[in-house]
Amino acid sequence: MIEKIFKLRQNGTNVRTEMVAGATTFLTMSYIIFVQPAVLSGCGMDFGSVMAATCISSAFACILMAFLANYPIALAPAMGHNFYFAFTICGPAIAGGLGYSWQIALGANLIAGTLLFILSFFGLRELVISIIPDSLKSAIAVGIGLLIALVGFEYGGIIVDKPGALVGLGDPKSPEMWLSLSGVIAIGTMVALRIRGAILYGIIGTALIGIPLGLVHYQGIVSKPPSIEPTLLKCDPFNVVTQPGLISIIFILFFLDLFDTVGTVVGVGEQGGFYKKGKFPRIKQVFLSDALGTISGTLLGTSTVTSYIESSAGIQAGGRTGLSNLVTAGLLLLSLLFYPLIKMVGGGYETPQGNYLYPIVAPSLIIVGSMMIFNVKNIKWEDPTESLPAFLTFAIMPFSMSITEGLSFGFISYSILKLITGKVRDVHWALHLTSAAFIARYVFLRT
Repeated sequence: MIEKIFKLRQNGTNVRTEMVAGATTFLTMSYIIFVQPAVLSGCGMDFGSVMAATCISSAFACILMAFLANYPIALAPAMGHNFYFAFTICGPAIAGGLGYSWQIALGANLIAGTLLFILSFFGLRELVISIIPDSLKSAIAVGIGLLIALVGFEYGGIIVDKPGALVGLGDPKSPEMWLSLSGVIAIGTMVALRIRGAILYGIIGTALIGIPLGLVHYQGIVSKPPSIEPTLLKCDPFNVVTQPGLISIIFILFFLDLFDTVGTVVGVGEQGGFYKKGKFPRIKQVFLSDALGTISGTLLGTSTVTSYIESSAGIQAGGRTGLSNLVTAGLLLLSLLFYPLIKMVGGGYETPQGNYLYPIVAPSLIIVGSMMIFNVKNIKWEDPTESLPAFLTFAIMPFSMSITEGLSFGFISYSILKLITGKVRDVHWALHLTSAAFIARYVFLRT
């Protein structure tokens, strides 16, 4: 039955590989279980309820992706979206926020998710994928790889912010930095030896090493799941439609989810070899899963649920079908029971300076980022109208810490260069329209 549903042999994989891949993806994305409630509790939402909503909605979306699209693309609340939700929409005016309640913010997110579902149902989001030139597709994968690696360097304390500069090298004497680097070497060695599940084994090994160093603390195994009641069905879409000022917020939520998903799907699609003759099979089902994830997450009590770039870790571990997503979903639900154990591995380490680092997860992110750079070879470097937009795409993503911003710069520059050089007809009209929308976002809607 498993073979019939997920077509393992056809995709060159097996049950063991898919299980390892699903577990790998889970471990690299498990930090969101702890980060999400910490962020949203800042705007008055219940910490435990947000955690439960995060686990349940993510698992539901992963299951949808498994059965509707049969891809190992995991979903969870998006980083960046949650900060926009908590600090811009719900933040106090004195701190630059708009001061809306979290119930109204969830209502706006529900409307944005519904719009995405409608677009996905009629296949309009597929058009966005089909109009992206090959050079930009490769650049998106490279950019996401650089972004993943940068996050990994930061989580490991290897790269830190420096006064008078954007970033600098962390303290070479810090144990978290050496633990992260040791994990990178260990995983890299296993990858070089072609050991399947190298990333998962590396995470486990790094965690074990971190215990005697005092960077990982045993906190128990099982605990009672938190209640979801404080946020369940508390979204308020009705008051949203009566306030014109929220229209731009709905559009921004819609816009962020749309292009973050496109960027992530293109990136992991390139890495996993999911494209067939330039097309992404079952892309409509991918977007439907994504949109339904956002809707379910909003109803349960969390911000935008979208496709996760951390899926790259599971794909690198050999995941090729939705079976790995079922493993990820199962672990997300189990994490409600094994909260202390999951927190020990992915919950982070507080430094003496009061910062939180994730030296156990960091090595896997760095390794995955390095592996995604190979897509740079597919860019047409001899053609400036292709190479410059590609460069801007993958350079802006890590520097701005945003997939959307990288897409913006890539699309806009691609359209302009093709227009100026008389190659405008070589570009799909929808790409020019998308570029115009990006420009409008910067001019009128950027907050």
